[in-house]
Amino acid sequence: MKFQASVVLLSDFGLVDTYVGVLKGVLKTINPSLDIIDLTHDIPPQNIVAANYCLAAALPYFPDGTIYLAIVDPGVGSSRKPLAIKFKRGYLICPDNGLFSGLFKNYCIEQIRELDNPKYWRVNNPSQTFHGRDIFAPVAGYLSRGIDFADLGRLLSADDLTYLPSSTYQIQGKTIIGSIQYIDHFGNLISNIPSGILAERQWSVSIKGKEIAYRQNYSQVKKGETIALINSENYLEIAINQGNAQKTLQVDYGETVMVY
Repeated sequence: MKFQASVVLLSDFGLVDTYVGVLKGVLKTINPSLDIIDLTHDIPPQNIVAANYCLAAALPYFPDGTIYLAIVDPGVGSSRKPLAIKFKRGYLICPDNGLFSGLFKNYCIEQIRELDNPKYWRVNNPSQTFHGRDIFAPVAGYLSRGIDFADLGRLLSADDLTYLPSSTYQIQGKTIIGSIQYIDHFGNLISNIPSGILAERQWSVSIKGKEIAYRQNYSQVKKGETIALINSENYLEIAINQGNAQKTLQVDYGETVMVY
């Protein structure tokens, strides 16, 4: 694999506090020439499902060899394992809580290591509330300098890891039943129903008892009207033209979506 010294950051830290800046400081201390890209720091707090969606959606758009540092870690300080995952297109540094589940579905995993070698931590006694600073970011920094992946810690198998509960859609006769897996900044409701199973059929959507017709883009309905369409990542999405579907429909993560 041709190595690229760049790190892509994903977290639920937001930008009000110092946490993201501190991560970058640790990375730059280890590798001053490192290229750092902020994917997002607005994952809803502790929302592993949203982190999984955003990470999986972003992976196709970065060069091979990219290091992804994903920190949404409600179990920080517990017995959950810190991980480094080597896959066909790069590396992922993250907690063992399932936010990598989409990666495992779409990419060949080459090697998994538990980050139990303190040589690559920032300090020997890391904070019990900020492993991002003391374990994850230092490891990403050292990887960007080309250290041997095997030196990071003991080898794990895919069976050793924790995965998100299956949230796949179901097909019951002519009805497809799915759920909301992500809600973006605009309040658009992104389901787990892929576009492939909707091809070559006429369909409409129901959510919380509201029937919604399919259109190809937002402008095909009037301002304030609800619409079902296929989003840029090829999932069924429910939106309101120039409005906020989450607030208007009072929908949250996991809400049932039905396609007829």
